[in-house]
Amino acid sequence: MEIPYARHNEFLHAHNHGEAAWQVLKIKSEFVKGYDFLEKFDRAVSIFGSARRGFEDEVYQEAEQLGNILAQSGFAVFTGGGPGIMEAANKGAYGANKELSIGVTINLPKNGKGFEERANPYVGYSESFDFFFSRKVILSFASQFYIFFPGGFGTLDELFEMLTLVQTKKTSPIPIILVGHDYWDPLVKFIKETVFEKSHAISEEDLDLFHVVADAEEAAAMIQTCLVYSDDDKD
Repeated sequence: MEIPYARHNEFLHAHNHGEAAWQVLKIKSEFVKGYDFLEKFDRAVSIFGSARRGFEDEVYQEAEQLGNILAQSGFAVFTGGGPGIMEAANKGAYGANKELSIGVTINLPKNGKGFEERANPYVGYSESFDFFFSRKVILSFASQFYIFFPGGFGTLDELFEMLTLVQTKKTSPIPIILVGHDYWDPLVKFIKETVFEKSHAISEEDLDLFHVVADAEEAAAMIQTCLVYSDDDKD
């Protein structure tokens, strides 16, 4: 493995100090446009999942079904705008109301010649970002509910980011729902038995920060239950 040097420049996609300074200003502008973008949506759900189609078609269909149910209920459906599970959720939302199918997309290199927005064909409304970390922050504060379907490192990164933000009270308590027992139960077992019981690396109340459900219908039902309790609290 070749060890990279000048990591601070790599962090900003820069080759020298002058270029890094301009990149810092660009990052600032991404946060500003991201904040303005989020202000357009009052009710939103963020759906995360694999960009790959390595999972069963059933998982894709569940994500599509949930996206459709949520958009029909008036929720903006946020995804990272990419393929796979993200595409499925956008497809479902697009079928109900394309204006509620939202992509927070990333610009990626295009054949070594500039960058292009990475968006699936079912994104009805989008905002694109050059930096993963500014995009990640916007996704972390986009919605009132966070749904996680099976996925890889990116999906797991987003999940633990949200759990950490809630655990450390950097954000208000937010329902975090994991869809699919076959995929999530082994991870939950590791968290309970190794992280909590054996290592005492988290508190017992941290185990209540997330909920595992079987399918799209159960996820939608849990969201509706949370809304009822929220309305009762307001009264």
